[in-house]
Amino acid sequence: MSFEIQELPDIIRIIVLLNLGKGTTLQRSVLKHRIDKVCTGYTCIEMSDLDKTLNEMSSEGLTRNNNGAIQLTEQGIKLGREWRSLLLKKEPIFEIVAGLVDGSVTGLVVILSAFFAGLTARAATFAAFLTLSAVAITNFSSFLLGGITEDLADMLTLQTLMNYSLSDIADHKDRDKSLMLVKHLFTVLHKEISRSNIISAIVCGTTTFVAGIVPILAYLMLPKPFDIVFSLAIVTSIVGVFLVRYRSRRTKVHWKITLFETVVIVVIAVVASLIIGGAA
Repeated sequence: MSFEIQELPDIIRIIVLLNLGKGTTLQRSVLKHRIDKVCTGYTCIEMSDLDKTLNEMSSEGLTRNNNGAIQLTEQGIKLGREWRSLLLKKEPIFEIVAGLVDGSVTGLVVILSAFFAGLTARAATFAAFLTLSAVAITNFSSFLLGGITEDLADMLTLQTLMNYSLSDIADHKDRDKSLMLVKHLFTVLHKEISRSNIISAIVCGTTTFVAGIVPILAYLMLPKPFDIVFSLAIVTSIVGVFLVRYRSRRTKVHWKITLFETVVIVVIAVVASLIIGGAA
């Protein structure tokens, strides 16, 4: 089973995996209509091209055909999920990690600054919401603009590589079909990626604000000495449980290694922020 993009069935296979990636069951005719829809009304492929690809996918254990109803197998769903992650950027991994780190660091810096400076509840509340809102909004705008730019640039690179590979197809008719299908496919992907980046930016901004506001509220609302104890415990839980567990699960790295990396980075960021703030 090869997933090198070298022939027309390879492109059709990707579209099938994207359309059926969530366990959806579609009739052959509906699947053919969706591929034609990618081509904005033009007929990019024939039904025989789709049947050939479906037969190959069935022999590879990726799909099953139940009286004309096409459905992905467990292996097909897994591969479809990977293609959706690669092409549609559906999993905002970086955004969640950045949100948890930035929110935790900001919250910790605000709590320690208020504690050491002996700020009143009103002053601490103003500083907390001002700082945390600024960081959350900055993360939102940065990930929105930067994410769209980076992802579209990646898509252009991937499209160029696919076009280069498909240009070697000997059959002139199949080569034209393949290049046309890739062109329209990436037009659709560009629109989907823009929507995904908006969602990712919202996720990052929201995660940043929530990760920072929870320990800050605990510090502001609880009586001494429970305020500093519980707020630091919440930050430790966010960093030590949610962030470390999420990073370890996504990177397949042992949690102890991930914990060490995370703690070192957070400590350096907090200490640097306190030093710069103290110097100012």
